[in-house]
Amino acid sequence: MAAVIHVTWNVLLKTAGDPLDSATVGIVAATAVLAPIALVAWGLAGRPAISPQVAGLAVLSGVVETAFFVLLSSAYRRGDLSTVYPTARGTAPLVAVLIGVVVLGERLGVAGALGVAALLAGLLLLQRPWRLWAGGDPTARSATLFALATGVAIACYSAIDRVGIRLEDGWLYAVLIWPAMATGLALVWAGRRRWASAGRGGRLPGAMARREVGRAAVGGLLIMAAYTLILAAYTMAPLAVVSPLRESAIVLASAWGIVGLGEATDRADALRRLGAAAVVVVGIALLVAGG
Repeated sequence: MAAVIHVTWNVLLKTAGDPLDSATVGIVAATAVLAPIALVAWGLAGRPAISPQVAGLAVLSGVVETAFFVLLSSAYRRGDLSTVYPTARGTAPLVAVLIGVVVLGERLGVAGALGVAALLAGLLLLQRPWRLWAGGDPTARSATLFALATGVAIACYSAIDRVGIRLEDGWLYAVLIWPAMATGLALVWAGRRRWASAGRGGRLPGAMARREVGRAAVGGLLIMAAYTLILAAYTMAPLAVVSPLRESAIVLASAWGIVGLGEATDRADALRRLGAAAVVVVGIALLVAGG
């Protein structure tokens, strides 16, 4: 369910008039819904104290997730759902492995090594960098770079959250991230508006039709629903089971982009994109299995 919902809100973001405006409205709307619920839950729990460490990590995570939405929106403005989504989601575990091996001195087992190989093969098959950088479309190259940067952002906020969620009540930390994200995106929105108003280029944000605002708000609620479902799944099953199922969204996103948005040029291109996405999911599953 979380995988399907995750793909759905990404489709809403990709097809929005301005993905970053849509993300901002969605996160603010979800935070407005979550805030009173969180206050009631906090009161019923006896109003537990929030340590500076937990608050600081939540704010840091919110800042990185703000960057994530900026980068993802930039990638979607330039590239296809069926290539941007798998690239971003597949890059994140590669970055995590790189940090673990280079910085923390960890070692990869056989399954982990095979997972890295599968991830690299899937991403190479998907993006075909030899074509992008050999006289290819500069917009497509830009989309790839933004998608890769999005994957780095995912790896960074995931690492922060793994620390924060263990410090105190996990739900309290998770709740604090949402206002941090909403504040960060609102500041970015205000900055874009000021920049455009000063005549320095860019479209003036904020001119969204009522239907677009509604779609964006629904997208934000879907993000919150997917996040809640994943947390629930982690309490019922081990990471090795939940993570690959969650990342099945990569194949779903590719299929949606190919069939629903008509992103493939022909049948061979459609099979390549879908096959590459499947290889990325296999790579993630092997990495998780390898610890």
